[in-house]
Amino acid sequence: DEADFDEFVENELDSIHYRTAVLSKNNMIALLCIKTASQGGAICRVDPRENVPSVQLYDDPEKAIEWFTKSLRTSKLNGWQIVYDGLPLQG
Repeated sequence: DEADFDEFVENELDSIHYRTAVLSKNNMIALLCIKTASQGGAICRVDPRENVPSVQLYDDPEKAIEWFTKSLRTSKLNGWQIVYDGLPLQG
């Protein structure tokens, strides 16, 4: 039944959480993003000093959140300023 499928998709989407941090240092902009769901998470870093973004995958969403928080803390200690921290920007 199609209605059962729609309900499943809505429940899955409700469990997905996003967060994006935009950081600034010495005229450089970097991004640190996290996406978590009930079955895991991913952290993406876009560092202007690197040629390509890096992505780390986690089986446990709590571990992904823990490492995202540690990465933000380390970035601040290394002189990066957080200019935005919240939902992904669109538009």
